Amino acid sequence: MYLQYFNMTEMPFSLLPDTSFFYESDSFKEALNVLLVAIRSGEGFVKVTGEVGTGKTMLCRKLLNCLEDENSITVYIPNPFLAPNQLRMALADELGVKYLDNASDDVTSYRLMSDVTKKLMEYNDAGKRVIVCLDEVQAMPVETLEALRLFSNIETEKNKLMQIILFGQPELDERLDNNCNRQLKQRISFSYKLEPVDRKRLSGYINHRLKIAGYSGDDLFSKKAIDKIHKSSNGVPRIVNTLCNKALILAFGQGQRNVISKHVKQAINDIEEEKNHNKIILTVVLATFVAVVVVLLLWVLIK
Repeated sequence: MYLQYFNMTEMPFSLLPDTSFFYESDSFKEALNVLLVAIRSGEGFVKVTGEVGTGKTMLCRKLLNCLEDENSITVYIPNPFLAPNQLRMALADELGVKYLDNASDDVTSYRLMSDVTKKLMEYNDAGKRVIVCLDEVQAMPVETLEALRLFSNIETEKNKLMQIILFGQPELDERLDNNCNRQLKQRISFSYKLEPVDRKRLSGYINHRLKIAGYSGDDLFSKKAIDKIHKSSNGVPRIVNTLCNKALILAFGQGQRNVISKHVKQAINDIEEEKNHNKIILTVVLATFVAVVVVLLLWVLIK
């Protein structure tokens, strides 16, 4: 596409959580420091929240990378929509615990807890700490949140055998405010809210990603283009990346060597058209579904 045209070696604005593109904005740097301090302090539960697209998964993966050189065992569970026993099994799998899933739920739960506890004790005796990161926790069922809390009871007189980092959208705070989750909320000792990239830092964010992707020329995005990107995206990294990618495609298509305000404006319009198109498709699908249901009901009634 535009890589060769702009002398790049890889896509600069991919939506994948590639930690080589991690940019230390004020919020990201502070969040990472909070997490590292909390882990090294031996805290049991830590929570990070942020709006959709602010980079929680990127932060999570960066944290895991930072812990690779330390004496830590890390577990990453990206799928939160698990039943309690599925969560126990996921933890057991990640920790290398062997188990037989051919008993009743109660028996399996007891054995899993027992075997996981034994494994955690082994790691503790070896001087290793276990850190579990869970993503999109706002979608986790109440029963599973309670099962997660019970894991935090696994401890010695000196320290927790498992440290748990929760990543979620702001709805997670609402979930924790529910009376049924009050015990879990009380266990959270560190919390941080991830903020979007502000305008002052946005130029650095864009240029950083371009540099990592291999670009070495003068500023590729004009000041006005970046102003428009920030105004449209509010600094949310996922939206910024989408706009930058579309703007680069447009600049390339028009044979221009810089991204200017008009390219960003066209990119914004393209996104709005895509949204409207998707809404139309969804409306048609829903209308068709309703029509089919009505026809079936009439057919049943007539019959």
